[in-house]
Formats: sequence, C-alpha cells, structure tokens
Amino acid sequence: MSTIDVIIFIAYLVGIVLFGSSFYKKNKSSSAFTLGNQSIPGWVIALSIFATFVSSISYLALPGQAYLTNWNAFAFSLSIPFASYMAVRFFVPLYRSINSPSAYTYLEKRFGPWAKNYVSVMYLLTQLMRAGTILFLLGIMLHTLLDWDISTIIIVTGFSVMVYSLLGGIQAVVWTDAIQAIILIVGAIVCILTLMFSMPEGPGQVFEIAAANDKFSLGSFGASLNSSTFWVVLIYGIFINLQNYGIDQNYIQRYMTSSSEKEAKKSALYGGLLYVPVSAMFLFIGSALYSFYTAQPGLIDPNIQADKVFPQFIVNQLPNGLTGFLIASVFAAGMSTISTSINSSATVILTDYFKIDSNSDDDKRSMRILYLASFIFSTLSIGVAIAMINVQSALDAWWKLASIFSGGMLGLFLLGYLSKKLTSLSAFIGVIAGVVVIGWMSLSPIFFPGTSLEPYTSPFHSYLSIVFGTVAIFIVGFLIGVFVNKKVITEKTSL
Repeated sequence: MSTIDVIIFIAYLVGIVLFGSSFYKKNKSSSAFTLGNQSIPGWVIALSIFATFVSSISYLALPGQAYLTNWNAFAFSLSIPFASYMAVRFFVPLYRSINSPSAYTYLEKRFGPWAKNYVSVMYLLTQLMRAGTILFLLGIMLHTLLDWDISTIIIVTGFSVMVYSLLGGIQAVVWTDAIQAIILIVGAIVCILTLMFSMPEGPGQVFEIAAANDKFSLGSFGASLNSSTFWVVLIYGIFINLQNYGIDQNYIQRYMTSSSEKEAKKSALYGGLLYVPVSAMFLFIGSALYSFYTAQPGLIDPNIQADKVFPQFIVNQLPNGLTGFLIASVFAAGMSTISTSINSSATVILTDYFKIDSNSDDDKRSMRILYLASFIFSTLSIGVAIAMINVQSALDAWWKLASIFSGGMLGLFLLGYLSKKLTSLSAFIGVIAGVVVIGWMSLSPIFFPGTSLEPYTSPFHSYLSIVFGTVAIFIVGFLIGVFVNKKVITEKTSL
C-alpha cells in the first residue's frame, strides 16, 4: 500500500470515530442509547439493517466462493424477500406492540424467565464470538498488507468502534452504519468497473470466460440433502433469515427506533431487499476475478486460497488511492457489524437483567450500566480476537457449540407465536429436543467417523441443522402441549 492509501484508510477510521462520537450530546438517557428516542429516519435504519447483513466476512467470502465455485450462495439471498415480508406482516407489529428495547421480553411473557435467559445468554455469547472473529479477520488483513503488529491492529480497531458506540449509542451505530453501507457499496462498484475495463479483450471477456466455466451457475437443482444444492441453501436461508428478523436483537432493536410502525416496516423491507443486489455484486466480483486471472494467469499464484484472491487484487491491481478506499470499505463492513453487536448486547444486558424504573435517578444508573456493558463487551471481543491468533481450532469448536445452542432460538419463538396456549414445560422439552437434533447433525460427522458409531452420523448437510432443529422444537413442543392440555381436560372432566 502506498502512503496515500494509508492516509485514506486512517482518515476513514478517524472520521468514523469522530462522527459517531458527535452523537454524545444526544445520548443522555437510556432511551436515547437504546432506541434513539424513536426519532431516527427510516432510510438510515434501512441502511443499518442492510449493513447488519453484511460483514467483512461477506465482503471477502462471497467473492472467494464465486471465484472458487459458482453463485450457489446467491440462493441464500433469494430467501431474504420472504423473510422481509414476514417481518413486515408479523414481526414488526408484534415487537412494536410489546414496546421493549429487548427482543426477549416477548419470550419472558410467553414462557417465563428461563426462556428469556436461555435465548439472551446464547445471543450474547454468539455476538461476542462474532465480534471477535471479525476483529481477528480485519487484523489479519491489515497485518498482511502493512506488516503491522496484528494484536495492535485488533486493539486499536476494537477500541475505535467501542468509543463511538459507547458515546453515541444507537444513534451513532445506525448513522455510521448508513455511511459504512454507502462506502462498501461504492467500493464494490469501483471493483467491478476496474475488473471489467482491465480485461485484455474488453468487458465482454469477463462474461465469456466466466460463463464457459459455469461461474454464474446457482449450483445443483437436485433433491440431495447431503450437499449444498440450490434448494438446501435456499431453505437454510429462509430459516436463518426468519431467525434474524424474528428473534435477533440486532434487527428487532431497529424496529423500535423508528418513529412509527409504518416507518419500521419500510426499514425492515428495504434494508433486507437491498442485500439481494449487493450480494449479487459481491458474487459477480468473484466471477470477474476468475475471468481476470484466467486471462492473465501470471498475475497471481495459482495455489492461492480463494478468500485471499480479492484482497490480492485490491492491493496489486487497483491504482493508488483506490486501494486505501477499498480497504476502508472492507473495514466499514466489519465495523458496522461490531458496533451493532456492542450496542445491542448492552441493551440486552440492561433490559433483561436489570429491572430499573424510568425516573431520572434510576436512568442515570441505567446509563452507567449501558456504558459499563459496552466497555466490557468490547474488551472481551478484543480478547477473543487476540486469542484466535494462536488457538483458532479451540475457538472454532466453541463457536460450533454456541451455534448449536443458539439454534433453538427460532423454534422457541415460533412455539410462542403460533401456539398461544402452549405451556412453559412443553416449550422447555421442545427446546431440549431441538438442541439434541442440532447437536447430532453438527457434531456427529466430526466425532464419529472411523468409530463404531459412524453408521449413526448425520447424513444431512450441516446447513440443514437449524432447519431440522427448529422443526423438532416446534413439533415436540406442540405435541407435548397437546398431550398436557388433553390430560388436564380429562382430569377436570373426571372430577
């Protein structure tokens, strides 16, 4: 990277921190910190929801996957319109009627404190791992480009995001999200144009080479359930995005920041739909990279990992200045996700674990809790990122276990929403059943191969674990509920 690239990147980082911190004067109450006093413009919230979908992982992984294989991942994006419609039709009205900053107040009302505690703890743990993972990836990228100390990069980046998230609250988060969303979209467009007009035989060569090698394929349309066919990825996307829109604090908190239910619905709809064409742009970059390096094979190591192809292009092929802007756009994708995790986690901690009245003295205590929770969460995520430098395998295993337990969130929500008379015990048994199914599908292929238990390993693709787990929670919980209600009715009749 040239000096001008480094200056552009540092200017972006400093500018975002200063802009986000400028909301401190508007962030004097817990309502302002968690909900922005419900006065944030709808278009800002829509861009924030979009930015929550995109992380630096997506920014690098989608081009890498299209470069290596095809557009199979786009099936995930095609599931978003359905989830967005469900949010507009059902989820936004539900949470606006409850009028709580926490997504998990609803589960407490339906099934009691255990349901809220289970889901909120799993949410906090997965957000901590997510923020730590993204910080680690950002550190690795900048370390590779500039040879700066990776721990220093992680600490500086983590505390930079913490500063404006803590000082500015949700207003800083969504407004910086909006700016970062625009930066990352512009960055993707710049890359596409550069790639197309850098081909030896002109832009059309991108399509010729990519099409000849099936780089625009959506994958197999077969009925197999043990590979990532189009249908498997689509169904996986439907369930994941229903979980995002239906029970994920990152999204639901944004429903509550709008001035009205109508604005909240627009934000949920447009924020999700925007991801569809942008994800197609990321995948197109991967296909174009394949064409670019196929036409000019001497420009890259043929054995390079797919996820490193895009960063290599950014550093080696873009003009001075654009490289710094593109690195800033990758950081924008990551920082928007981290800031969201910090604010939403602090909100969950305050709302779900501290019952505080809204008078002025108690609100000061609420602000202290929010500040402290933001600081502790940020510090822990930095610690997770630094730990990943040397013990990635152990943390990967922990992440797998965390995803198993959090996989029960959607099923529990659907039980509460669709079965109005279901008891707490029925839901609890259903969750246990679902977690067992998800655990078997996720872990048996890892631990059982080569053992006497190998015949009992899951034959299904790992994407389907949340699908079968959610279905198991709902069916078991519902049937147990029917049985219990029938037994109660029988006993009352006999009396």
